Amino acid sequence: MSARLNLLDTPTVAKAMKHFGSASMVLIKESTLPAVTRDLVLLRASQINGCAHCTDVHGKDLLAAGQDTTRVNLVAAWREATVFTDAERAALELSEQGTRLADSSGGVTDEAWTNAANHYDEAQLAALVTLIAIINANNRLGVITRMQGGSYQPGQYGY
Repeated sequence: MSARLNLLDTPTVAKAMKHFGSASMVLIKESTLPAVTRDLVLLRASQINGCAHCTDVHGKDLLAAGQDTTRVNLVAAWREATVFTDAERAALELSEQGTRLADSSGGVTDEAWTNAANHYDEAQLAALVTLIAIINANNRLGVITRMQGGSYQPGQYGY
């Protein structure tokens, strides 16, 4: 299977994509949300959405940041794994519920929100929610255009 379209080949879309990237970079560089938590959340949403490119990026970024393969491999089954902290579990739950909005008539549950709020301050929660929204948009772009996974090299996007 090959990619259907390179979004960056269209000048207007390339400009829009640059803004997506800029928004992500602000959160990556300026948020106090722990980097590992951020990448766990981005990886989990990408797995749920079936985005090969984003799954490749965030899995490799976790490994490059020193996370062991056990943790990276168990993100998809985090509920049954013993290698995640309570705070990471709360962020993963929020990511899953925020990604699967169509699967629930109520959206994100109060329980999931309260659990996340017990582990992250308001600024971190705001960053977490924004990252979940951005990765879901990026995943959709990747899935619709069939962006390929496998060739990403950690750091190639400047973070």
